[in-house]
Amino acid sequence: MQGIRLFLSGLPVFLPAALLILHTTAHAVVQTVPLEQLVPTKKHARVTEIILHVIDTYHYKNRPLDDALSSQILDNYLDSLDGNKSYFLRSDIARFEQHRYQFDEALLHARLQLAFDIFKVYRQRVIDRSDYARHLLKQPFDFSQDEDYQFDRRETDWAADKTVLDEWWRKRVKNDFLGLKLAGKEDADIISTLDKRYARLADSTVQLTADDIFQTFINAYTTAIEPHTAYFSPRSSENFDISMRLSLEGIGAVLRSDNDYTVVQKVIPGGPADLNGQLQSEDKIIGVGQEAAGEMLDVIGWRLDDVVDLIRGPKDSIVRLEVMAKDSGLEGPTRIIQITRDEIKLEEQAAKSDILELENGGRIGVIDVPTFYSDFAAQARGEKTFKSTSRDTRQIIADLKQQNIDGLIIDLRGNGGGSLSEALEFTGLFIEKGPIVQTRDAAGRIDVNHDPDPGIAYGGPLAVLVDRNSASASEIFSGAIQDYKRGIIVGEPTFGKGTVQNIVDLNTVQNIVDLSRLSRQPDGDYGRLKTTIAQFFRISGGSNQFTGVIPDIIMPTAAYGDEHGERALDHALPWAQIKPARYLIASAPVDSFSRIKKRHEARIENHALFQQLLADLANSYQRGNRKTISLLKSKRQQERETLLAEKHRLRKAFRRAQGLPPLPEDAELDDKPAEQEQEKPLDLVLQEAAQILADLLTPPSHTASTGP
Repeated sequence: MQGIRLFLSGLPVFLPAALLILHTTAHAVVQTVPLEQLVPTKKHARVTEIILHVIDTYHYKNRPLDDALSSQILDNYLDSLDGNKSYFLRSDIARFEQHRYQFDEALLHARLQLAFDIFKVYRQRVIDRSDYARHLLKQPFDFSQDEDYQFDRRETDWAADKTVLDEWWRKRVKNDFLGLKLAGKEDADIISTLDKRYARLADSTVQLTADDIFQTFINAYTTAIEPHTAYFSPRSSENFDISMRLSLEGIGAVLRSDNDYTVVQKVIPGGPADLNGQLQSEDKIIGVGQEAAGEMLDVIGWRLDDVVDLIRGPKDSIVRLEVMAKDSGLEGPTRIIQITRDEIKLEEQAAKSDILELENGGRIGVIDVPTFYSDFAAQARGEKTFKSTSRDTRQIIADLKQQNIDGLIIDLRGNGGGSLSEALEFTGLFIEKGPIVQTRDAAGRIDVNHDPDPGIAYGGPLAVLVDRNSASASEIFSGAIQDYKRGIIVGEPTFGKGTVQNIVDLNTVQNIVDLSRLSRQPDGDYGRLKTTIAQFFRISGGSNQFTGVIPDIIMPTAAYGDEHGERALDHALPWAQIKPARYLIASAPVDSFSRIKKRHEARIENHALFQQLLADLANSYQRGNRKTISLLKSKRQQERETLLAEKHRLRKAFRRAQGLPPLPEDAELDDKPAEQEQEKPLDLVLQEAAQILADLLTPPSHTASTGP
C-alpha cells in the first residue's frame, strides 16, 4: 500500500499533541476565528471516511464502531476539551448526554456538526471564565484564611451551577496569586502577569480553527480504539515530520499538555537540553524567554502549539525556560534554564562505555545505549563505516575485553526504542543464533524475526539495566535476554509498548478509497494517520505490551512509577500470549536469583545514601499525587522551606559521598560549586546493578554434609 511509513519509536504520542521542539522560520499570527467559520467542511467529511476506511482495513484491534465506542468518544472529547472540569457546567453535560450514543452514526455518515456544537459551548464557557478570573484580580485576597484549593478536579463531578464554579475559580486565582507572591513578585507585577494569563485562556480558544476542532474530535475517536492511533492535521503533520528527522535543530525535547501546564515528556539523547543536563522529564515549563535578557513570558494556560512556537528558533540562538521541577509540587520554587539551540547530533546519541571499579577488586564494564540508532542515509550511500548501535557496541565490547572486565552491564534506562533491525542486530551480539521477537499482524499472521548474524561478540556475565522509560526496541532486547536466560534483568518494569504503528499519508490513500458520495476533487492537504498494525511477542510467547519486561531484580525505585507507561493509558491493548517460538536456552550457567535478591535487599537496607534517595522519591511521589493545596500563606511558605531543606540535605549527602566539603548554609540550591570541587553525578542505581552482577559472579557457599 502506498503512502505508509513504519513507525517503531518507543514512547507514544500523547494527545492532544506531543511535539519535538525544533526549528522553524517564523511564528504564525493566528487571528480570532468568527463563530460562523466553525463548521465542518466537505474536506473534513472526506478525511473522516478515509480514516474510517484505513482503521477498518488495517488496524490491529478489531473494534466495531457501535454505541459502546460512541460513549467512549464523547468521554474522550469532553476530556480533551475540559479534562479538569473547569469550564463546563452540569447542565451543559446533561445536554450533551442525550447524544452519547449518536457519535457512531455521525462518524459513519461523516456528519460532524454535533462535535462543533459542543465546542462552541466550550468556547463560550472559556470566555466567561476568563472574564471572571480577570475580574477577581480587582479585589484583595486574604492569605491568612486557612482554606484548601482542589487544583485537580479530574475525578470529581462537574460543577452543579455557576456559583460552585465561581467559588472554585476564586480559589484558583488566589492560588495563582499566592504562588507568584511566594516567588518574590510584587503585587502590581502579579496582577499584570495573571491578567495576561487569563486573557490568554480566551484568546487561545477563540483562535482555534475548524481544522483544530476536527483534529480534536477525530482523535477522541482514534484514542477510544487504542492510544497510539492518532490523526495529524496538516499543521501537526509538519511537526511530526520534523520530529522524525535525524538531523534536528532546537533544544531536543518532547512536550505534552497537562491541564494548564506544558510538561516535558522526554529529553532527546544528544540534544542541547540533554547535554545541558538541567531539564528533566516531567518538569513543567511555565515561562519562556528569548536570548539572555528577553522578556520571560508566562505560558501557563497556553496552547501547546503556541508554547512550541516560542521555544523554537534558529541554531546558536538562546532560549530561557522557567521550570517547575517535577518533584516540587505547586508549592515548590522555580528555576531558570538557559539553553543554546543546536542540532541533535547522531554521535551524541551513540553508545558509550565506562568501567566501574568495585571494592572487592572486580571490574564491571558499562555500555550506555540511549537509543537504537542507525545512519540510514550513510548506509544508503554505500559507506562501509556508517554508525549504528550494533556496530558501535561491537567495537566497545572488543575494547572492554582488552581491559579485562569481569562482567558487562547494558544500560537501557530512558531508551525509548528506535530501529527494529538494530534491536535484532544488537541482541545477536550476545546470543549465538535463534529467534529474537515474534510479530502478529491484524490478520493473525505471525512472523518470527531471527538473529541476522550468527556468532557472538560477548559471552560473559551480563546484566541489563532498565527503567520505566525503556520501551519498544529496548523491551525486545531485554525480553529476549531474559527468555534465553542469557543475563539478569535489573531495574524497574519497563514502559510496556509492544505494538507497531504505520504512518499513513491520507493524500495518497484517498485516491484508492471509493467514496462515491463525496467529490474526488482535491481540496487541500488531508494530513496523516498513525495507526497500530501489529503487536510484538516474546519468543516465550508472552507480549511486552502493557506489563512490560519485569526485571529479575526489581529496584525499590519502581515503587514510585506504578502510574506510568502503557498501564496508565486508557484503552491500551492488553497483555496477550501466542505459541512460543523454538529456541535453546543459553548454555551459560545462571545462578538462582533468590540468593542474589536477598543480598541486594540487605545491601540496600544498610545503604544510608540509597535510603535517603528513596525517602526523597517517596516525598516527591506524595507531592505529585496531591490533589489539593493550602491557600494559607504561612503554611505554603513552610512547605516551600521544607522542600528546599530536603533537597539541600540530599545534595549535601551526595557531596559527602564524593569527599567534597559541605556547601555554605546560605548557598542556593542551584549554585554551582567551585571549579576544583565539581560534583559528579552519583548513579546509585547503576552502582547497585554492578554489585548485583558481582554477586552473580560469586559462587554460593555450601555447607558440607557427611551423608549416610
